[in-house]
Amino acid sequence: MSANPDEQLAPTPLDPERLARKFPSDFIWGVATSAFQIEGTVPGDGRGDSIWDTFCARPSVILDGSDGREACQHLTRWEADLDLIASLGISNYRFSISWSRVQPEGHGAWNDAGLAFYDRLVDGMLARGIQPHATLYHWDLPEALQQLGGWQSRETVQRFVDYARRMGQLLGDRVATIATHNEPWVVATLGHQQGIFAPGLRDRRAAMQVSHHLLLSHGLSLSALRADGVPAKLGIVLNQAPVHPATALVEDRVKAQLDDGELVRWYMDPLLKGGYPQDVLDHLGADAPDVQSGDLEAIGVPLDFLGINYYTRNIAIADGTYDTRTSGLELTDMGWEVYPAGLTELLMRLQRDYRLPPVYITENGAAYADRFEGGAVQDAARVGYLGSHIQAVATARDAGVDVCGYFAWSLLDNFEWAHGYTKRFGIVHVDYATQARTPKASAFWYRDLLKAFRERKGGIVRRVQNREQP
Repeated sequence: MSANPDEQLAPTPLDPERLARKFPSDFIWGVATSAFQIEGTVPGDGRGDSIWDTFCARPSVILDGSDGREACQHLTRWEADLDLIASLGISNYRFSISWSRVQPEGHGAWNDAGLAFYDRLVDGMLARGIQPHATLYHWDLPEALQQLGGWQSRETVQRFVDYARRMGQLLGDRVATIATHNEPWVVATLGHQQGIFAPGLRDRRAAMQVSHHLLLSHGLSLSALRADGVPAKLGIVLNQAPVHPATALVEDRVKAQLDDGELVRWYMDPLLKGGYPQDVLDHLGADAPDVQSGDLEAIGVPLDFLGINYYTRNIAIADGTYDTRTSGLELTDMGWEVYPAGLTELLMRLQRDYRLPPVYITENGAAYADRFEGGAVQDAARVGYLGSHIQAVATARDAGVDVCGYFAWSLLDNFEWAHGYTKRFGIVHVDYATQARTPKASAFWYRDLLKAFRERKGGIVRRVQNREQP
C-alpha cells in the first residue's frame, strides 16, 4: 500500500457527505465475502471437500483452470483482514461459514478446528467493533452429501437443519444476523439446470426439486433456531432483478413475465405468500417439484429480514441471447449493464407486491479490470457504480421501502467461481502471488462515506441530547 494513498485519489463525482445525509442514523453499512472465495486451505485444517472442490477439478469448467485451495488465504490472514475492515471504518461484516470446514461429511462428526476458526473470527470482529452477519450456505455443499443425493435428496434438508442448529449454538448469541441461504436461484438454476456452477448438472426437474428443498431447509432451520432461543435476527438472501423485455414484441413480454416468475416470484411467493406462482408451475409441468403436506407452511415462517443481492437488470428475449453491448449502457468487466435504476425499481416493486420484512442490500458491487499503478488502484468506475447504487437505495427509501442496510461486494478480490481469478470485485486489491492487500480508491471513498455518516449521526445525537437537557 502506498504510504499516502489518499493523496493519489482523484476527485469523485459522488460526494460522500452529501450521500451520507440521505440515510437515517440507524442505517448499517458493511462489506461482504464468502468462505470458498477467500478462505483457502492449510494442511491438517480438517476441512472436507465441497462440491466446488470437485467441480474445480473437472477440466475446462473454470476459466483460468484455478480452484479455491489458495484463494485469499483468509484462513491464516483473518486477523489482518479484520484489521483492514476496521481501518476503513466499516462496522458490519457479512461472511459465510464453510459447512465442510465445520462438519467435513455434512453429517456425523464435527471438526473442532473448523468450529474454533469461526469462534475466533466472530470474537475478533466484536473486539474490533465490527458486527458479524453470518450466512450458513454460500453454495459449498459437502461433497459427501452430494454423493448421497445432494440437494435433490430430502435427507439433505434435515442435515442442513442439524448444521444450522449447531452454528446457532456456537455463534447465535454473538452474531447480529444469520442468513440461511445465499441466492438459492444460483444453486438450483446455474448448478443443477445450466450446469455452469457446481455440481454441474443439466436437469430442469432436478433443479426445481433442489429449489424447493433449499427453501424448505431455510424454513425448517428458522423454526429450529427460534425454538433453540437463538437471539440473532434470522432471514434469507435472494438474488433479484427487474426483468425487462428486449422489445415490445408480445413474445418478449411473455418471456419477461416467465423469467420474472422463475427468478423473483418462485422464491418470494412461497416465502411471503404461501405458494409457488401458478404460471411457473404450469410452465414446468412434470418438472415441477414434489411438495409434501406442510412444506409450504414450513417455508413461510416469518422472516426477521430479507437480504437482496443486486448487480444489474435482466433482459428477456424470446429468440436468443441478449447482447448487452448493444444497449449503449456502461458495462462492467462481467459484461453486465450498469443500471442503478433497476435497484430502485426492484425494491419498489417488492414493496408493492409483498408484505416485506426489513430489507438489507446484502450484495452490490462490480468487477472491473483494475490496474495497479504506482502503489494504488484508481477504480473510478467502481466508485461511480457504488455511489449510483447507494443513491438508488436512498430513492427507494424515500418511496417508503424499509431498507435498513447496505453491504458492498466485495471486501477482497477473490475466487470468482467459474471465472476463477480473472474478475476482480474487491474494494481491496489482492496480489495473489504475494497475498498483499491494497485498498483501492473505492475503499477510501467508502471509508469517507461512512466517516461522514458517523459524523452526521454523532451530530444528531448531540442535538437530541442538548434538547433533552433542562
